[in-house]
Amino acid sequence: MAVGTHGESYANPHPPVPPHGASRNGAPGLEGLAQVAAKIRDAVESVIEGKPTAVRLALTVLLAEGHLLIEDVPGVGKTMLAKALARSIRCSVRRVQFTPDLLPSDITGVSAYNQELREFEFKPGPVFANILVGDEVNRASPKTQSALLECMEERQVTVDGTTYRLESPFMVIATQNPVEMEGTYPLPEAQRDRFTARISMGYPDPAAELEMLDVHGQSSPLDRLTPVADAADVRALVEVVRRVHVAPSVRQYAIDLITATRRHPDLRLGASPRATLQLVRAARAYAALDDRDYVLPDDLQALAVPVLAHRLLPTAEAQLERRLPEQVVADLVNRLPVPAPRR
Repeated sequence: MAVGTHGESYANPHPPVPPHGASRNGAPGLEGLAQVAAKIRDAVESVIEGKPTAVRLALTVLLAEGHLLIEDVPGVGKTMLAKALARSIRCSVRRVQFTPDLLPSDITGVSAYNQELREFEFKPGPVFANILVGDEVNRASPKTQSALLECMEERQVTVDGTTYRLESPFMVIATQNPVEMEGTYPLPEAQRDRFTARISMGYPDPAAELEMLDVHGQSSPLDRLTPVADAADVRALVEVVRRVHVAPSVRQYAIDLITATRRHPDLRLGASPRATLQLVRAARAYAALDDRDYVLPDDLQALAVPVLAHRLLPTAEAQLERRLPEQVVADLVNRLPVPAPRR
């Protein structure tokens, strides 16, 4: 489907977001979002060469108030992408190296007895940060992985019966190796469903790898990366994204796509209602990055595989035939009719 042909037909007749500049209350409009997002993208791409699609998806997840799972073989830049995105924003960042002996309290925090005060006091864990970088998350035990469930969905942590709210923005950027790698535990379905999108870095093309030898040869480009935005900027941009319009026909298209995964014969577990919400949120952010205040079906199509595939479980027959969930979602996108634009 051509993006520009009928794009205006999906637009809001009463747009809540000014197309350019600042909104009435002084918050940044779409033009301000595009400018700040471009600075963040350029900062990350100064470290990650030749991966513009992965960088854009990471930025989309950030603006959609989601969490990102980066899965690939060792050495292709998963942790580098996570750290570059975190360093490009002036906010609190914590990193956790997931290992088999890591405990849930090592992530959430623990209540320790203070001898001087003669009472228990809470010592926050690394999850109390704006961006939490979890390196090799599937090398920890399922019990430790489950420590992230509450904070990723509800933006809070409960320890010893007391609930602590997390600051906004809050984003988990986790990396993992494929399950075929030695010493890994597969992420449970509930954990995968809380990640807005999963991306793979892939090997760089020869030209980008040659440039990497020059850029990374003497020192890490992360050392030269300076923040280009802060937490307040991200919060303001998130507010802009929330007001991006989604036409009723586009919403129905998202529902049709999700419903098709639940009825597909190659899948024993389809996408959840949480997946529907996160697909639409990501589409809003994706549209805003294109300087649009309305979502097109093209946005849902572009995000369907990274947002949905990791949540789906293939049947045993599909696994034997090596039919991946990514292929199923791509086929559904090609087969489902696109909603007709409003005349």
